[in-house]
Amino acid sequence: MSDPYADIRPYGDDEVADVLARLLSDREMLQAVATFRFGLLARALPFVLHPAVRWYLMRQVRDIHSVTDLQSVMRHYMDRMIESTTAGFTVSGLGQLDPEVPYLFISNHRDIAMDPAFTNYALHCEGRETVRIAIGDNLLTKPWVSDLMRLNKSFIVRRSASGPRELLTRSRHLSDYIRYSLKDERAPIWIAQREGRAKDGLDRTEPAIIKMLTLGRDKATESFSDYVAALNIVPVSISYELDPCDALKANEVWQRRERGDYAKGAQEDVASIGMGISGHKGRVHVSFGTPLGAGFTTPAEVAREIDRQVIGNYCLHPSNLQAYHMLGGSPDDARGLHQESGSVSEAAFAARIEAIPDAQQADALALYANAVRSKILLRDLGSPDLAG
Repeated sequence: MSDPYADIRPYGDDEVADVLARLLSDREMLQAVATFRFGLLARALPFVLHPAVRWYLMRQVRDIHSVTDLQSVMRHYMDRMIESTTAGFTVSGLGQLDPEVPYLFISNHRDIAMDPAFTNYALHCEGRETVRIAIGDNLLTKPWVSDLMRLNKSFIVRRSASGPRELLTRSRHLSDYIRYSLKDERAPIWIAQREGRAKDGLDRTEPAIIKMLTLGRDKATESFSDYVAALNIVPVSISYELDPCDALKANEVWQRRERGDYAKGAQEDVASIGMGISGHKGRVHVSFGTPLGAGFTTPAEVAREIDRQVIGNYCLHPSNLQAYHMLGGSPDDARGLHQESGSVSEAAFAARIEAIPDAQQADALALYANAVRSKILLRDLGSPDLAG
C-alpha cells in the first residue's frame, strides 16, 4: 500500500532492525560517537576506535526490536542526565489531562533537544504515550542524524522551499500528517510554538504555526473553531533555572542588533544540542495547560490563548527575578509573582553573567528577566495580547 507520509514520518517498529543496521555501518556516525567519547584521539585512531564503538553500540541495541524498546533504553540515559545536570525535575498539570486523548502539545521553545525530551520524560514516567516530535530539516544535516531522530518518533518539518507554491504544498502535507497522526493513529504530537528558540526569553506563538496546522481543514464541512477544538491543543510551559546556552544566545541577539546579521556556524546547532544536554540546568519544571476548546475564529486568537497559558503557567525561578532586578526592574512591579525555590545562589548567578562579555550581559539577563516581564504584562493588562 502507498505511504503518503513516508518522506517525513517517524520510523515504525517494522523498520527498526534495518535502520539500526544502517546506523551501525555508517562511518560518519561511528566517528561522531568516537569523537564524543574519545576527543582528538578519534581522529588519530579511527581504524581502532570505529570497530570498538560499533561493538559497543551493537551491545547497547541488541535487545531493541521496537520504538518502545528504544525509548526504554533512552529513559535510562534521561535518568542519568537529570541526575547529573539538573537540581530537580518537576511536573504540574498532567493529571488533569485524559490519558486516552491524543493531544497536540504546543510548547515554548528554549532548547533544541531538551524541550521535547523533558515533555516526553514527563509523559513516560506517568505511563502515557510519548509524543511524535516535529523537527526542522535544518537540523538533519546528515542521513544518520535523520535516521536516529526518526527512530525516536521525530517527524520532519521541511523548511526550505523554492517558492511560495512549494512552501504551501509542503505546509499542507505537514498539516495533513499531523491531523492523520492525531485522528487516525491517535498518536500525540509535540511542536514548538515558534520556529527557532526564543533567544530573548520572550515566549510568543507564531500565528503562522496555527495557520499551518489548519491548512488541512475542509472549509466546506468544518469551521475553523471546530477544527481547532478537534486538534486537542494543550499549551506546555518548560522553564529552566539556568540556560546552558545563555552565553551563545546572548551573543547571537547582540550581533543581530549591533551588526544587523548573524552568521551561524556549520555545526553550531549540533554544539547547542550537546551543550543543552550536558550543561547544568538547575531546576527544571514542565507545566501542562488545559486543552483549547472551540470559540476561536482566527490563528491569532489561538496564538494569544497559547501565550496566555504558556506565560501564566511558566515557573519562575529566583534566577528570573534576580535578572529582572539586575536590569533595573522595579521590585514593586514584581511583587506577588510566585517563584519556586532555587538551587543557585545570587552570587553564583551574578558570576555566571559576569563571565559573559560586558556588551552582551544585558542580553543574557534579558533571557531570564523577560519571563518576569511577560508575567507582569499578563497580570496588569488582564489580556493575552502581549505585544513584545
